[in-house]
Amino acid sequence: MKTMLPDLWTRDLMTDPFRALERDLFGRDFPKLFEMPARQAALPVPAMNIAETENAIEATLEIPGVEEKDIKVRVEGDRLIVSGEKNWETKKDEKDWHVVERRYGAFNRSVLLPFEPAADAITAHYDKGVLHLTVQKPAAKTTAAKTIPVMTGAPKVEEPAKPH
Repeated sequence: MKTMLPDLWTRDLMTDPFRALERDLFGRDFPKLFEMPARQAALPVPAMNIAETENAIEATLEIPGVEEKDIKVRVEGDRLIVSGEKNWETKKDEKDWHVVERRYGAFNRSVLLPFEPAADAITAHYDKGVLHLTVQKPAAKTTAAKTIPVMTGAPKVEEPAKPH
């Protein structure tokens, strides 16, 4: 015998006075304004922290439940891009699902860096659902300082050569 769990996300107009009030004040389509279409059920953008040290930019992204092999980190010019996918743990048709709040699908996050890093200047480590990225800053260009002497008097103006 199949046990029916209560549906936690829908409310009956006949027994829910708040749903009836919404309908009366805002119209019958009011609840539909807040429903998420199926095509938008992808993972939300991973939460990210970014810090800067003297030699590097460090970023951490929360990507729980994603396997390391499903995460891609790449650089395009001065843009650091992290993408991947979180797959279902079991087949959907193996169980009668009553509530599905966890999200599955593709995600993508990009950050514009203040410089174009070298390909070997980036390291990525994934531990306990957190991706740790370190982007080494390029070496600062050193310019030799040169002192220009200031002379007195008007600059010499060379006269054009006379024809022979």
